[in-house]
Amino acid sequence: MKINGKTRVCGLIGNPVEHTLSPLIHNTLAEQLSHNLVYVPFLTEGGEKEVKRAVEGAYALNILGMNVTVPHKEHVLAALKEMDPLAEKIKAVNTLVRIPGGYKGYNTDIMGLHRAMESEGIYLEGENVILLGAGGAARAMAFLCAECKAEKVYLLNRTYEKAAQVADEVNRKSGTDCVIPMDLSDYRSLPDKRFLAVQCTSVGLYPDTEKAVIYDEAFYRKIHTGYDVIYRPANTRFMRLVEEAGGRAYHGLKMLLYQGIIAYELWNGMKVSEETAEKIYKRMKEEMGIEA
Repeated sequence: MKINGKTRVCGLIGNPVEHTLSPLIHNTLAEQLSHNLVYVPFLTEGGEKEVKRAVEGAYALNILGMNVTVPHKEHVLAALKEMDPLAEKIKAVNTLVRIPGGYKGYNTDIMGLHRAMESEGIYLEGENVILLGAGGAARAMAFLCAECKAEKVYLLNRTYEKAAQVADEVNRKSGTDCVIPMDLSDYRSLPDKRFLAVQCTSVGLYPDTEKAVIYDEAFYRKIHTGYDVIYRPANTRFMRLVEEAGGRAYHGLKMLLYQGIIAYELWNGMKVSEETAEKIYKRMKEEMGIEA
């Protein structure tokens, strides 16, 4: 593509940003769709004050939109002009869309996870779900489960108090009682059912690829489908344990793909076709060294 006076700029703010696959996603989308747009990472150090200055600077520079990654998904909230209702519930933003006077914040992480799951034939309505962890990803997933009318959501965490806090917040804000907190060590008392399990922690992330939150084979025999939000490595210990017990298992690379695609759609006011999404996914797998 030619960069000229009409080229629009999007980017990523976070710390670190050197490892990110987001430029590959967005620059390939721009190339595939013949859009005059470039996407670059911006290393942003500091906390809420520095992030607010970065967002104000991006607006002053006419930057079309931004992604936000760790550790700034909560730091950025104070810098926003508006917030999407789902992002406001979750209290975490990863996508900024330019509007008059500032940026509107969205959480395309959880929207991307939802679209990625549905692309694999995984649906939340009426499902019994296990969430491992009670951090930001599990909290967002619990809100999604409640919004999509999951039957029951068992939130397992090493600290029961944190699980109870998240469950109470999600149930209260969603007008439901479907989220049930549990101490991680009490997993044996789960109902005798088959579950969709979502691994929402960083356990098993490269380079600690042989770690899992739970190792007990009896636990994994309860799981018909396991989804790990981690995408590096492409075959986590959690996934292997699910498969060894007879379940299906998926990694988080499609979540990364679709959160990026949804951000790109919001910035450009259009829809990306599944054919184009598959081309981007193929590029991502090549970059990761994952076999097709």
